Amino acid sequence: MSGWLDGLLVVSLLVTAVAVLLSRDLFRAVVMFMAFGLLMALAWVRLQAQDIALAEVAIGAGLTGVLLLDAVSHFRRARPQHRSRGTE
Repeated sequence: MSGWLDGLLVVSLLVTAVAVLLSRDLFRAVVMFMAFGLLMALAWVRLQAQDIALAEVAIGAGLTGVLLLDAVSHFRRARPQHRSRGTE
């Protein structure tokens, strides 16, 4: 049973990593990055490295994710809104 769980975890990590890299929406990329951090913490727990898993959750998924979400919100506010040609 643990072999299937480990395989599913590896596939999930690869899928979320590719989703982060290919995402065109910054908000979606940050959320997927946070999900990747949580999955990575689960992988560290499976490797019996609970201290690293705790650091991954706190820093990797938590703090970094919140800072990136804040940066995305500032980026969206600073970027000028484009008007379509028919609404002038």
